[in-house]
Amino acid sequence: MERTVNISRKTKETDINLTLSLDGSGNSEIKTGIGFFDHMLEGFARHGFFDVRLSTIGDLFVDGHHTVEDTGIVLGQAIRQALGEKQGIKRFGSCMLPMDETLVLCAIDLSGRPYLVCELGELAPAAGELDTELIQEFFYAISYSAGMNLHIKKIHGGNTHHIIEAAFKAFAKALDEASAYDSRITGVLSTKGMVE
Repeated sequence: MERTVNISRKTKETDINLTLSLDGSGNSEIKTGIGFFDHMLEGFARHGFFDVRLSTIGDLFVDGHHTVEDTGIVLGQAIRQALGEKQGIKRFGSCMLPMDETLVLCAIDLSGRPYLVCELGELAPAAGELDTELIQEFFYAISYSAGMNLHIKKIHGGNTHHIIEAAFKAFAKALDEASAYDSRITGVLSTKGMVE
């Protein structure tokens, strides 16, 4: 079953078009108007082996908040739709990702029940043109619109660029694992017989 979805979302603040394939090869075409955010999303696609085509036009003359948050909402919706009924997937995924002096943990449960714990410590106010305060808003939007339990935690590290990049890559690899099929699983991986 091909797990590819197309989503468009237009509001007075943003105009977003996204195509996501969970079973891709890491190809991406991404343009949000925020260079550092584009770089992080390209890393997400590459390291999760997701194919992503994303265009976000946001009210950057205000600030980056709507652009980043709404992109997270749409990406979360795409993940949820692409997973369908979640039959045969591992459901849980985790990654401990090193990047130079930084080590970040990400753990996911595609449970249908949203929850976010994001502890990246003190970051510089900005990375390029991205307000680092928006990193948590982005992952919050994904967790709630995808219906996933998402934990991201810095174990150690000091460089803001490294910490954020490690978080995105760890998230990608944990999601790749959680969304992967396992031939031993019949139906959904739950004693309740459903995942939501």
